[in-house]
Amino acid sequence: MVDIVGDSTGSGATRGADGRDRPPATLSARALNRATLARQLLLARSTMDVPAAVEHLVGLQAQTPHTWYVGLWTRLAGFEPAHAADPLASRALVRTALLRSTIHLVTARDALAIRPLLEPVIERGLTGAFGKRLVGIDRAELVAAGRALLDERPLTFAELGRALAERWPDRDPAALAQAVRAWAPLVQVTPRGLWGRSGAAAHTTVERWLGADVAAEPSVTDLVRRYLGAFGPASVRDAQTWSGLTRLAEVFEEMRPALVVFRDTEGRELFDLPDAPRPDEDTPAPPRLLYDFDNLLLSHADRSRVITDRHRAQDFAPHGPQPRSVLLDGVTAGVWTTEIGKERAVLTVRCFDPVSGAHEEALAAEARDLLRFLVGDSVAREVRIAG
Repeated sequence: MVDIVGDSTGSGATRGADGRDRPPATLSARALNRATLARQLLLARSTMDVPAAVEHLVGLQAQTPHTWYVGLWTRLAGFEPAHAADPLASRALVRTALLRSTIHLVTARDALAIRPLLEPVIERGLTGAFGKRLVGIDRAELVAAGRALLDERPLTFAELGRALAERWPDRDPAALAQAVRAWAPLVQVTPRGLWGRSGAAAHTTVERWLGADVAAEPSVTDLVRRYLGAFGPASVRDAQTWSGLTRLAEVFEEMRPALVVFRDTEGRELFDLPDAPRPDEDTPAPPRLLYDFDNLLLSHADRSRVITDRHRAQDFAPHGPQPRSVLLDGVTAGVWTTEIGKERAVLTVRCFDPVSGAHEEALAAEARDLLRFLVGDSVAREVRIAG
């Protein structure tokens, strides 16, 4: 167990039993890796139910309708698609634009609590893409018109833009729709996102879907605390990368007395919750197959705790489907793909370096279990390991 000695002074040092301040402990990349994997439920599958796990993780990136189910399967013992699809259908879970202005699967409670905090992030994306096309528009009038349309019935952004353009014929319909997305909290409605179902990417307002208003006094301190609980130990820049928010240094300074402080091997200051798990760096990390937008890989400015140089050297296409990563010994060591036909399904793991022996057997077993989760027993299944 990596831990501090004595009490935190809140200054970046620790205070020993003799009352003297000592410099912060240094955490190796491997120690950071094991701490993050433990909090991400990737060292051992959790018995949490799905809403509790989603809340613990502060959501899963979910702009694709279904791949995020793999993220839950990888983390939860005995997970079945209905365990997430049912609360999504009952609106206990929702898919909505949040962190980094991307669609996330979150609990209804988090949708209401977090969305107001991230409005600047979503607005920043709007300004960068459509700002010039919205100059001079009356924000309140546009939001009211958009809300009225979406409260009447869920609409795709194309449908919303066309409807708004009837009132603002000199404006770009896409810009109008995206402005409503940024300036009003929306959710993407089911059946899109339900396992085995398809549907248009239609939206309505959070208030209409959940029957409640967003938080009047949201807490950025609580958001940072929860980030550390799911991704720490972490720096200020890490938290900003995860959330898309800026100027979080002031928040961390206010929280410093309640946090513990470490350094990484480059001397960067890392903050953490005092009671958060920090396993020994030699704790075994089983093979894991991540989904394409797994937040494990997207939530730190310095991603070296998980992403290897061999991973960075791969010539992945900048657009189109994202690679689905394989973790071996806790770090990215390959990618996996599937070919699913009517009679046969193949899952191929391509490792960056050769893997053999017990590691290969454990990886193959994990891949076989995942393929069965994806396609069931209705087709023949094959797993291939290439290195």
